[in-house]
Amino acid sequence: MTTNENVRIGLFGRGRLGTAVVERIGLTPGVELAWVAGRGEPPCAGADVVLDASSGSAVAEHLRWALETGTSLAIGATGWDTSVVDALAGRPLDIGVMVAPNFSLAVALMRRSALALGRLAARESDADLSVMERHHSGKVDSPSGTAKLLASALADGSGRHRGWISGAAETGAISIASLRSGQTVGYHEIRYEAPFETIVLSHEALSRGLYARGALEALVWLRNRRGVYSFDDFAAEVVDPLFYPRNEDQYRDNPFLTGEREGGSVWTRRAV
Repeated sequence: MTTNENVRIGLFGRGRLGTAVVERIGLTPGVELAWVAGRGEPPCAGADVVLDASSGSAVAEHLRWALETGTSLAIGATGWDTSVVDALAGRPLDIGVMVAPNFSLAVALMRRSALALGRLAARESDADLSVMERHHSGKVDSPSGTAKLLASALADGSGRHRGWISGAAETGAISIASLRSGQTVGYHEIRYEAPFETIVLSHEALSRGLYARGALEALVWLRNRRGVYSFDDFAAEVVDPLFYPRNEDQYRDNPFLTGEREGGSVWTRRAV
């Protein structure tokens, strides 16, 4: 993470993620902590960009503050009404707003994998798709925002699912199973189960430092941008190239990657 001057970070929330971000700022060159505001505490001036790591019920108020003060905001809270951001669609904005159910680049990779598994399921009508997630007993919202993100990617890929459902299975919906127990930071699993094969992909966060690192990288990226973004927009710059050949000449000369092979496209660069 490089910048000519320190990026001043404001922070809503003193919970698990907020505490991890404060600790990470002290270890990260190029950023500094401007202020931290807990529940009921007013934000201060002087932040270049702000992270909302508070409770879902406070997101709408914090977004109004960001719009009024011209301060870019990344929303890392869970269990909030996303319609407050949806309402900004098409509006010219003087700030950047990022929605981030998860700040892990590996989870961004998982989302692309979920999209691919969904597309595979589109070829196999008997295949079932599902998501399982496990978090510590103190996590209030269920399913997690990340589980919903992965389920939506599975549904988008398959084309035969209209969304997700928690609880009993329902035709046309991606089933999400949730568990709240112990001290698990975050575990997510996506499943493709067909008559002759099963594919299971999982991701487990071992420390909230993972999310804190990703949050700081995303905040620096968001600082001078305008409009509404997802963490995936930031992650695309890192994750998408992983799917391309390192050598561009190799890419151009390989019909299996360019889609120019006789008989139709195998894979294109925009597939992810």
